[in-house]
Amino acid sequence: MRPIVAILCCACLLDSAHASDPVPAAHGSASASIQPALPEKTVIKDAVKDLPKPPSLSAAAASLAATRAKEDAAAADELAVKIATRMAALRARNAAKAAQAAKAARLAPITEHVSSAVHGAPSKISMSTVAIASKTSSASLAHAAHWSYEGEGGPTGWGKINPSWSKCDTGNRQSPIDIRDGIRVDLEQIAFDYRPTGFNVIDNGHTVQVNIGAGNTISVMGRTYELVQFHFHRPAEERINGKGFEMVAHLVHKDLDGRLAVVAVLIERGKPHTAIQSVWNNLPLEKNDALVASSALDLNQILPARRDYYTYMGSMTTPPCSENVLWMVMKEPIQASFEQIAIFSKLYPMNARPIQSASGRMIKQSN
Repeated sequence: MRPIVAILCCACLLDSAHASDPVPAAHGSASASIQPALPEKTVIKDAVKDLPKPPSLSAAAASLAATRAKEDAAAADELAVKIATRMAALRARNAAKAAQAAKAARLAPITEHVSSAVHGAPSKISMSTVAIASKTSSASLAHAAHWSYEGEGGPTGWGKINPSWSKCDTGNRQSPIDIRDGIRVDLEQIAFDYRPTGFNVIDNGHTVQVNIGAGNTISVMGRTYELVQFHFHRPAEERINGKGFEMVAHLVHKDLDGRLAVVAVLIERGKPHTAIQSVWNNLPLEKNDALVASSALDLNQILPARRDYYTYMGSMTTPPCSENVLWMVMKEPIQASFEQIAIFSKLYPMNARPIQSASGRMIKQSN
């Protein structure tokens, strides 16, 4: 408002000055040299021109835009710092997980076994120790790199998931195989020393596994092996001259030198099986939780009446696919009912490794 007031004041002064001016003298008089007063419009125009100009609208908008741009840049910098910090923490966490997985793989080189403490002193291990050991082993495996029977973690990729599992890809004595052209010889009978024993059952995420108390052994080829556990696959991983079976039970043994021997008992559909039903009766409600059975299991019931078998050198059928495993596949299958097979199928519709190349290995069979 001040510039307008100043203009009005100038206008008033001019009016006052004009009112007091004498009448101009005649032409040629002494006062003729005095110039006439400036017109009012000219004075007002000059006064307005001398007033300070307000900033233009475009300049104000530009200033506001610059301020906002600075604020946006600061916010972007802050967000970038947060993202970088988050990514660094994520990378550190992933590195820690990878290190933990590698450590778990080293601590559990045999996937389907309970901890080494169980194998080291079988005569002194109680069922409570077996339960604790099996939980520890399962927990370690849970932190190991994930593998499965299909998809990205399936059998064709096992050797790439973990460097210590390279045998799954590069081994030349892998299991299972299609057993053909076995040489008929007088094979030594397997001396089974099985007796009713305590046990616990665990669903380890890959199969149903039964951990066994101490004191059950087999003797064959001059060595004695302790039964550690047995588990199931559907369908049977082994084939006999191209023939498949509904399921198979793998009885895993280990001697004092750490050598492995697996007895494979094929399962076909038929009558209900007492021992298998005892296992199903003790299935845990949660995976990786071992349920200790209140009654003993007669392991002799797992075996067929006839004890003829095929034998060859192979590997474990799960990561890390360790080789130098003595395999003994019983010729005569046992039977399980449709309902008993259906119970396992509900948990694991398919958990069998594909057939591997025999690679010219020698296969023997009982006459």
